[in-house]
Amino acid sequence: MVKPSRSYRVFQGVNGVVLTLVVLVTLYPFVNILARSFSGERQIRAGEVTLLPKGFNLTTYEIVFQDSMFWRNYGNTVLYTVVATAVAMVLTTCYAYVLSKRHLKGRGVLVGIAVFTMFFTGGLIPNYILVTSLGLKNSVWAIALPNAISVFNLLVMKAFFENLPTELEEAAQIDGLSTYGILLRIVLPLSKAVVATMVLFYSVSFWNSWFSAFLYMDRTDLMPVTVYLRNLIQGATGGGNAGAGTEQLSQVGANIQSVTIVLTALPILCVYPFVQRYFVSGVMLGAVKG
Repeated sequence: MVKPSRSYRVFQGVNGVVLTLVVLVTLYPFVNILARSFSGERQIRAGEVTLLPKGFNLTTYEIVFQDSMFWRNYGNTVLYTVVATAVAMVLTTCYAYVLSKRHLKGRGVLVGIAVFTMFFTGGLIPNYILVTSLGLKNSVWAIALPNAISVFNLLVMKAFFENLPTELEEAAQIDGLSTYGILLRIVLPLSKAVVATMVLFYSVSFWNSWFSAFLYMDRTDLMPVTVYLRNLIQGATGGGNAGAGTEQLSQVGANIQSVTIVLTALPILCVYPFVQRYFVSGVMLGAVKG
């Protein structure tokens, strides 16, 4: 076994130190936010909270958890995220699979149409008029359909499908499989990495989205939890109509933002470890060729 050179050992040491610093810098804001969410108002305003809670306080969590509207809106968010992600994955996968076929007539036009939407949109008012005229307001479809296809995700999946061996599909055709059979029984089982990555991208996007619901939902009981938490911050900082009482919120206004960040990010942070092993391979394999 060849002994590593001195310069290589120095490189490894410097690289380890740099990466450790990057990890610490990345983790610090998350730990600080978590500590602030459990700290008292006086300690937060005095700037005493860093990595550990000071003046341990659960008042804000109690206010939020005791409000039935919070749980109703949380359930809405889960529903919207699941439905919208499922719709987005079906449409993106089908569209990407079609575009991956180099013999398809009009393939360049279809790719151009998709790329065109990355740079030009109809605008807020035309989109609102369209969604309203289609009768989609106050429904999950107002969130799922207008944002069903991300062109970036589409192009990554297209590149991934193009890299799959064509011999597999040809053999499946000889065995009598239809186009849909090849997609469902051959292509998708080989595409777990990119599919898991796209599910993560879409679910994070829909989970954190609040503006579409704010725009298209007229009833409070239909709002996602992101809008509820937005109203909570607004009520605590001066005058909005939050689900919880503003008099109570005024007593915990210093850590309300930290609590909302924790409650919004926690579910995604819990899901991420299960798909993280697919993340790098899914993005890289789909980005080798354009």
